Amino acid sequence: MIPSGLTTGTWTLDGSHSEIGFTVRHAGISKVRGNFDDVTAVMEIGPSLEDSTINAVIQSASFNSNDANRDGHVKGADFFDVEKFPELTFAVTGIEGSGETYRVAGDLTIKGTTRPVVLETEFNGVAVDPFGATRAGFSGSTVISRKDFGLTWNAALETGGVLVGDKVTISVDAAFVAAA
Repeated sequence: MIPSGLTTGTWTLDGSHSEIGFTVRHAGISKVRGNFDDVTAVMEIGPSLEDSTINAVIQSASFNSNDANRDGHVKGADFFDVEKFPELTFAVTGIEGSGETYRVAGDLTIKGTTRPVVLETEFNGVAVDPFGATRAGFSGSTVISRKDFGLTWNAALETGGVLVGDKVTISVDAAFVAAA
């Protein structure tokens, strides 16, 4: 069943009211957070969840952890290799759920490697803004192993452990706008 208020048709991500973020353990004692600043996505709502799709494209060079040195390293060959792999993509393969809670399954591609992931997603509702645009909001998250995507660089710590954790939490806060 389609969430209440969503209409069939094309919905486009509103990048200025959305965020694709990440969290990863650093040095075993803290977490680094950041986001991707350049994301596009289109959601096609069909008559049922089975007939609906979402496709997102993330520009890997838009990685932003608020530290220029770290960002440069992550954009380089040790991690994203943005010159060779300029985009990360997510393509929905299935949606299950009802009400406010959904499981959005899809294929995530990072650095040329595609793996299935599931975003545990909350539907935040539909509203018409003061300018007449119909908007729908969603929040979701998933945890991936960065090693599964070929992101294996690391450094051993003198006290034991490694500099960068393997598990990365990806969080999505998305606002989509219905086609006029």
